Amino acid sequence: MPEHIPAGDAEFAGRTALVTGAGQGIGGAVAEALAARGAHVVATDRDARGIDALAADWAERRAKDGGSAPGAITARVMDVADAAAVEDTVGWVEDTHGPLAVLVNVAGVLRPGHAAEVTDRDWADTFAVNATGVMNTSRAAAARMRPRGSGSIVTVGSNAAGIPRTGMAAYAASKAAAHAYTKCLGLELARTGVRCNVIAPGSTDTAMQRALWADDEAPRRVIDGDPATYRTGIPLGRIADPGDIAEAVVFLASDRARHITMQELYVDGGATLR
Repeated sequence: MPEHIPAGDAEFAGRTALVTGAGQGIGGAVAEALAARGAHVVATDRDARGIDALAADWAERRAKDGGSAPGAITARVMDVADAAAVEDTVGWVEDTHGPLAVLVNVAGVLRPGHAAEVTDRDWADTFAVNATGVMNTSRAAAARMRPRGSGSIVTVGSNAAGIPRTGMAAYAASKAAAHAYTKCLGLELARTGVRCNVIAPGSTDTAMQRALWADDEAPRRVIDGDPATYRTGIPLGRIADPGDIAEAVVFLASDRARHITMQELYVDGGATLR
């Protein structure tokens, strides 16, 4: 069980959650955080390796704890860009594990490139996952949650959706689209009791972030800022851990946030100066 989660905390006991992009980084941390609090988490990714390892590791932990760990993690391959596959998976989740109570959209791709030079393929692929993928999963989940009058959808976007970044035009635009879609969905579903919110992380220590680092000094430049690219540093003086983002997701998904919807929560150490 992740060290930052209090023992005996089972606020999601009996609930089913679907987490996309759970094969690594933030998605994996979210899946573990929800499972540690009692949820049965269906962890999805288009690559089986990461989610299979996540599910196996969680099962091993439960076995070592004598089965006392409250939740469970089940792996399921799914490409969020494939609407038919998403519909099939969400239907399977409900048929196999019961009503879907929580959806967390984490799946994302980053294709760095300057705005005037982005290729058609990079633009299309980025939007297919980061924006259309969020619509596919949220639409399928909302169709089930709305008649029941309950449910929580949390989209993990990016602080790049709210501030220009050099070399990240396609990524930033796709995340802005995901933010807007999630909030519009939240408005339309508000009277049904279904809540929709956005988490906007800043630089987080994940494989995606490390792929942008060219040398050992890169993390320090992220923290200090880079005037050459008009990038503000991180006032809190540290790069986020995936668990920092997961904790914010869990809060918005929980009953503790029952009166919160259509909100963007920036979890970036103050980097966007909001």
